[in-house]
Amino acid sequence: MPDMFHHKPINIIYTGVAGTGKTYRLLQIAKEYTDYLPKTNHEDLLVQLLQELSWRKVVCLIFLEFQSKKQDLVKVPELVNHEFYIAKASLNARDNHLRNTAWTVLQTHSPTDSKTVVSKNRASQAYFDKDHSGAWYLLPDSLTLLEDLSQQLAEFQQAQRDCHKSQGQHFSQQRFSMVSFHQAYGYEEFVEGIRPVMTTSHSHKDSHIQANNMPAQMSYAIQEGAFLKLCQRAANDPEQRYAVLIDEINRANVSRVFGELLSLIEPDKRAGMQNAMTVNLAYSGRSFSLPANVDIYATMNTQDHSLAPLDMALRRRFRFVDCPPQPELLPIISLSTKAQTDDAVETIDLSKLLMGLNTRITQMLGSEAQLGHAFLWSVSTLEQLQVALSEQIIPQLAQAAGGQVVVLQYIFKDEPQSLSAQFIQDHQALIDHGASHHMDSQNNNAAQHPMFSGQNAFMTQSMTTGNYRINTDLITKTGEFAKPFVYQRLYD
Repeated sequence: MPDMFHHKPINIIYTGVAGTGKTYRLLQIAKEYTDYLPKTNHEDLLVQLLQELSWRKVVCLIFLEFQSKKQDLVKVPELVNHEFYIAKASLNARDNHLRNTAWTVLQTHSPTDSKTVVSKNRASQAYFDKDHSGAWYLLPDSLTLLEDLSQQLAEFQQAQRDCHKSQGQHFSQQRFSMVSFHQAYGYEEFVEGIRPVMTTSHSHKDSHIQANNMPAQMSYAIQEGAFLKLCQRAANDPEQRYAVLIDEINRANVSRVFGELLSLIEPDKRAGMQNAMTVNLAYSGRSFSLPANVDIYATMNTQDHSLAPLDMALRRRFRFVDCPPQPELLPIISLSTKAQTDDAVETIDLSKLLMGLNTRITQMLGSEAQLGHAFLWSVSTLEQLQVALSEQIIPQLAQAAGGQVVVLQYIFKDEPQSLSAQFIQDHQALIDHGASHHMDSQNNNAAQHPMFSGQNAFMTQSMTTGNYRINTDLITKTGEFAKPFVYQRLYD
């Protein structure tokens, strides 16, 4: 029996807050379970066709290729300049006397009673003869002897057509299955379930009627889910490793999704292992054991507390790998129009910005509310930073803080700042201090901005939620928020 247990099965869950690259890790892991097949180009096909052929067979092949194009007569220059002939010479490292080789092959394999060919050395089997114009042709009697060669030519021509069709395509074989869990995901999609199948039926006497005229009937059949299909592939290919990649494993009821297979995923309970287990599947009733060459990788968002028991159910079956934010991966934005600048005043260091935010987020909301580096991963300009803050980062933090203005203003260091430089403004405080006119003026200015044309209601709702309000200057990218200093203050 082949050794399918050359290393222990892998069960890993990557955990962390949103935006720390957990799903990206799964995509990278998928590459390790992908076999990239080399593309077969035209030159490779020629080598495969000609490498083992003698010069006589190569010449015969060229005549057959001309015949496939409805050309029976071939002159020696055409023969010597054919790509088969040139490729064979290259394989044999020949670059001289090629014309003499062609003449020798043709004359040696000509019939003894030829009226146009005079040769002292003739082989026992004739394949070629020449007409009075000097053009050569294949003898009809030789075609039965060239059936194998004709088949090779046909296969080469088909492979050549397939190669042409597949130019630019990527050939790969995937040894993984990737699924995303959600609240409605269940055992039926993952393992097996009974699903409806639409069929048509008809009697023998009206079998000539087209199927699309048949009344549709519904039947129910047991169908395999994504996990079971992959396990069957793995069981039939024990020399290779396979992987199940699960994104957001905490979004579904894991015990319900895995069912009786939850007991089998432990490494020592796989098929062939010391404590191997077999269970009967819920719908089909057939016995099943999990192959030892199936690895399971998953991601879990630690900010989602809706399924707290999940961690306890999977802790001894999986290794948990923490994926913290990596601000060091983020770039520095330059606001200078010059190609290079040494003036730090004209730059925004996204790494320092994220570290500063996360320090204060951890102090106020706990480490599980931190921001992942992916929130700023694609940011390369000030405008993109402004959009990321107003449309992604602030709304997420506001939800985590329950809309508490004091918490949000502490995170963005807004309290000691002037009203115009605050990321988060206290909506109620503005009204209490008689600043409603100022607020209305800001709203009107923003509403007149082309970005908000015809969208006043949406703008007001997006800026003001509960007790906090996003500064309109940040949304319109004007005022203090057009300057780097307002973002630099978030560093510490």
